[in-house]
Amino acid sequence: MKQYRMYVGGEWVEAKSKALRQIIDPGNGELLGTVPESNREDVILAIEAAREAFDKGPWKTTTALDRGKFLFKISDLIRREAKRLAELEVKNCGKPLAEAEFDVNDAANCFEFYGGLATKIHGETMSVPANSMSFVVREPLGVCGQIIPWNFPLLMSAWKLAPALAAGCTVILKPSELTPLTALELAGLIHEAGLPRGVVNIVTGPGVGAGEELAQNKLCDKVAFTGGTLTGRKILEGASSNLKKVTLELGGKNPNIVFADCDLEAAIDGALFGAFANQGEVCSAGSRLLVDKSIHKSMVAGMLAKIDRIKLGHGLTPGVKMGPLISKAQLEKVQNYIQIGIEEGATPLCGGKRPEGSIFNKGNFLLPTIFDNVTPKMRIAREEIFGPVLSIITFETEEEAIHIANDTDYGLAAGVWSKNIFRAMRVVRSLRAGITWINTYHPTFNELPWGGYKQSGWGRELGIHGIDAYLETKQININLDEAPIGWY
Repeated sequence: MKQYRMYVGGEWVEAKSKALRQIIDPGNGELLGTVPESNREDVILAIEAAREAFDKGPWKTTTALDRGKFLFKISDLIRREAKRLAELEVKNCGKPLAEAEFDVNDAANCFEFYGGLATKIHGETMSVPANSMSFVVREPLGVCGQIIPWNFPLLMSAWKLAPALAAGCTVILKPSELTPLTALELAGLIHEAGLPRGVVNIVTGPGVGAGEELAQNKLCDKVAFTGGTLTGRKILEGASSNLKKVTLELGGKNPNIVFADCDLEAAIDGALFGAFANQGEVCSAGSRLLVDKSIHKSMVAGMLAKIDRIKLGHGLTPGVKMGPLISKAQLEKVQNYIQIGIEEGATPLCGGKRPEGSIFNKGNFLLPTIFDNVTPKMRIAREEIFGPVLSIITFETEEEAIHIANDTDYGLAAGVWSKNIFRAMRVVRSLRAGITWINTYHPTFNELPWGGYKQSGWGRELGIHGIDAYLETKQININLDEAPIGWY
């Protein structure tokens, strides 16, 4: 067990109250360590450190080239510690080791990508109707509060920190109170990389108090949040204190559409992976499976034939494909939705209960669950469950599939399975979703924007769009006329 501290102003600090939170392995209930339980007072100190670093510290005059070098160094350090970070990620948030290893590698890639992008921040020179040299420059936005969820702790830290640092901002990152360990380990690597004091600050604590202060504090110029839509609305309310810039990556109830002309085996695998990867605790999970009525029976039979191959267990156990849910509260929430589905008249085909066996008794395990005969108006087809629950809805025409897919408050992600590329592209262009796939599901690339339509959020992360979210735009005009203006 390790007793962690927060990283503020280049130093490791305790909460002013000395309060601690125990961090538990969701797969076996073991105590992994303790972290400070911060409150508003602690977060204010972190914000002040970031403000000081942005306004007066050496970061202000650090060149884009040198900012990029810092990010390359962080990327190298993550790779050096990859094995340790992946194993800690498994223990803290429950995911299988293979998925954690992918996340760690992708986090390193993210820092590397933005390390290269730091020197590619372009301005503009414009011809104007005056004797003036007029141009546009992009400048760092300022002090940024960043709040991340518990399902991808290290990767979400990279998604937030890397573009902000490449742009020249200073940051206060708050990981979820449930999964702060790899973010704090990352703070150690950032310290080793030699970033100036106060450029990166990482605080731990609950959303109430700690997270609220980041949204409301007037010394913050921006807040970036990934999490639930309800909390996103609260972030917006808090940000109105000084009309700070806001980016929100929120929830999804994502359609995965399977047409009759698909490669059936590929679609079956894609449906299972889309729904049950990372225990279904993914905002972009394909939790609504829209299946052409003509292949419905074949699709269902194929999924049921393979569902038992999804091995459950602690993420460090070889061969495990699905780990525990993050907490007992999340387990109870998902179980409640399963009961709602039954009461609404959907047909449970498999799962819906805890697995049997002593190895599962101390963890938050739940069997992968598939509901058939789901209608678009059922709650399990409309509300984000954030667990291993898949709802099957049938359709008869392309137009009906598009209508059902778009009939949701969300618009984060969507998948289409068809060998007919004309149909696939036609459908994708009709879907109100920010991330789409054809004949695959879930691949994510640092080079491309991530974010959604409608209530799935505001703005985009990753790609060049990700760094744009941390830049301000300024016009500069240089008068080339030597004579006075002469307006008297």
